[in-house]
Amino acid sequence: MTQSLPAWRNPGRLRLRAASTAGRIGVPVMSRIPDPVKRLLLGRRSITIDGNTLDTSLQLMLAAQHLTGVRGLSASDDIPVSRRQLSRAAAAFRTPVVVPVRDFTIPGLAGLIPVRHYRSGDGAALLVFYHGGGFVEGGIDTHDALCRRLCHDAGVHVLSVDYRLAPEHKAPAAADDADAAYRWSLEHAGELGADPDRVAVGGDSAGGNLAAVVTQSARAAGVRLPVLQVLLYPVTDFQGSTVSKTLFADGFFLAKANMDWFRHHYLAGSVTDPGDPRVSPLLASDLSGLSPALVATGGFDPLRDEGRSYARALAAAGVAVDWREYGSLVHAFANFFPLGGGSEAAVADLTSALRAHLSRT
Repeated sequence: MTQSLPAWRNPGRLRLRAASTAGRIGVPVMSRIPDPVKRLLLGRRSITIDGNTLDTSLQLMLAAQHLTGVRGLSASDDIPVSRRQLSRAAAAFRTPVVVPVRDFTIPGLAGLIPVRHYRSGDGAALLVFYHGGGFVEGGIDTHDALCRRLCHDAGVHVLSVDYRLAPEHKAPAAADDADAAYRWSLEHAGELGADPDRVAVGGDSAGGNLAAVVTQSARAAGVRLPVLQVLLYPVTDFQGSTVSKTLFADGFFLAKANMDWFRHHYLAGSVTDPGDPRVSPLLASDLSGLSPALVATGGFDPLRDEGRSYARALAAAGVAVDWREYGSLVHAFANFFPLGGGSEAAVADLTSALRAHLSRT
């Protein structure tokens, strides 16, 4: 008779136990588990790729995700189902941070745009924020925790913009809404209690793309530039192939299949070519004269290299750039700060940097 190994000597069973445990105990408890205990639960060596070692908290989260059969951002190609899945996942990363919040709408080119205002102190800077989600998913609620954290810790007003999504609205609809929200903010920042002379733009992933595009559009139109562009692991090039897209094509939250799916829904059948700077800001012929940039990239993110390239291209064009790479983290790490570990440390660092940059403008 073959006798099975006890769980503590069986790496496969340990991985299943780790994933099962992570799925049951939830984010608040996981954040309080000491790192050595997380490592013991994982029952395997650290993951090191391209000189970076994956954050233990994220490795445990990914193990739980993989146990459910999901190896990317979404388990469904059905758009309504995928959107609901992201909303449910985001709900697990709630934060106890309390700030005054108000929902309303502002005018856009194609109708009213829903926004959410997170209020800081009178006269503080205003960050116009664009959420991630591949231009297909996400919204005000999926990024509520991050916006609350930015408002509270960086001491800024945040205006989160619920721009139109693809495939119902192809490119450049999202960029048009993002630009309209920025221009509205320039005129109405004072009404929100913010400093009209300190209006910044920012976002994560697809939202980082929109922040970069809005900054370029403002320069082209002769509109007052944002005082800062905050680009968290931004999409900057829909045409290029990079090493990081190959290295992290599967198993690190954002997968190649997800990126291809997003790209198809955002660009296929649109009037915008993938090489157009309105969707690929890295491909603009001239990056000089743009707003100072705070750029963040993750070492295990398939978008790492194009974020790096944009930061370097901005700097080469004479733009002031504060580029910070968090080598142990995956895509969307800013949303994972409730897990603790490296994600929490990175968000703490970024909010401190945001506060410092805006205080100097």
